[in-house]
Amino acid sequence: MTETTALQDIVDDEGVQEQPISAVPLYLALFALALGGFAIGTTEFVTMGLLPQIADGVNISIPTAGHVVSAYALGVVIGAPTIAALAAKAPRKTVLVWLMVAFAIGNAASALAPSYLPLLAARFVSGLPHGAYFGIASIVAASLVPKAKRTWAVAMVLAGLTVANVLGVPGATLLGQRAGWQWPYALVAGIAALTVLAVLTWVPWQQPDEDSSIGAELRSLKKLQVWLALGIGVVGFGGMFATFSYIAPSVTEVTGISEGAIPLILVVYGVGMTVGASLAGRVAQRGIMRGIFMSLAAIAVLLGVFGFALHSVWTAVPAVFLLGLVPTLLVPMLQTRLMDVAEEGQSLAAALNHSTLNMANALGAWLGSVVLGAGYGYEWPSRVGALLAVAGLFIVGLSVLVGWRERERARL
Repeated sequence: MTETTALQDIVDDEGVQEQPISAVPLYLALFALALGGFAIGTTEFVTMGLLPQIADGVNISIPTAGHVVSAYALGVVIGAPTIAALAAKAPRKTVLVWLMVAFAIGNAASALAPSYLPLLAARFVSGLPHGAYFGIASIVAASLVPKAKRTWAVAMVLAGLTVANVLGVPGATLLGQRAGWQWPYALVAGIAALTVLAVLTWVPWQQPDEDSSIGAELRSLKKLQVWLALGIGVVGFGGMFATFSYIAPSVTEVTGISEGAIPLILVVYGVGMTVGASLAGRVAQRGIMRGIFMSLAAIAVLLGVFGFALHSVWTAVPAVFLLGLVPTLLVPMLQTRLMDVAEEGQSLAAALNHSTLNMANALGAWLGSVVLGAGYGYEWPSRVGALLAVAGLFIVGLSVLVGWRERERARL
């Protein structure tokens, strides 16, 4: 079978895509985009597995080290919508390359940070390209295949994030424990540099979208349903991050698992994420809003019992698996919901989904630090997280009510 024939088998069941890439195999283009996702996923979550080492390395407490997680998340929150809007008319391949260059610089600076405040600043800079990269990479991937294959192409890009949580995060955590907390960030900077080369080599050039504009992207923010969807992600998903941000000290202090076993715990979490991603489509078949409600209800129950589960290794490990699985069901459904309600602001909506999740990251890590700073044990961040998930259920109900009223007005 020739390379071109293999490509046709993958992409063509409704006709040839508008921008064929016969000169560059589709799978290599998607691999290049997914490699950036792997780097981003590794750096985003490895900090949580190395909080004790980071705290010791820059002479701060573990709750204060949680602010390093929040700094990265705030960078994503600010960078995703800003870059997506400003780069609306720029060539997407060029934007992807410069986003990865900035990401590499931010992670290199993190590895070289001599103290807490420079590390905080470097993590913020590292987060700026995150959401915009995933949003633009998803649009590029979707543009390379026919409409019927777009979800598959986007899933291939996001697979980099899933693989990062199975292999990248545990491996980088082990590296950080053995060689020092700085080395995982240096490793990620190297992967980002490889991504730049891969994108330049394998991702085909695309002309800027002449219909795109900052105004068209920003008009989606006038829609109430967009803000409600964002609120569901921030509040509902924040509970998971309130728990996972402190997973390393939680399982060592409460469960009694050794520090050397933390990479294995992260593998369990990553496998849970992989299973959750594979099940999300089936859950969504019951209806997007119903799936979101069911997922949030399951998150609330899981976080409500998570603190109790930590007291035995036999219950802690399955709980960590479910902590990866259940919230991951929510991510693609929120992505779909945002794109449905944003309409013409597709680029911004795609970026805002990741911005939303990192708002949740910042909120959850901060609330966890507040609870721990007040003297409560590591069983308590998850209990605060359960309350956040319940609040997310109320926002889902409000969104359904608003949608019902909008449909009633349209009938009149």
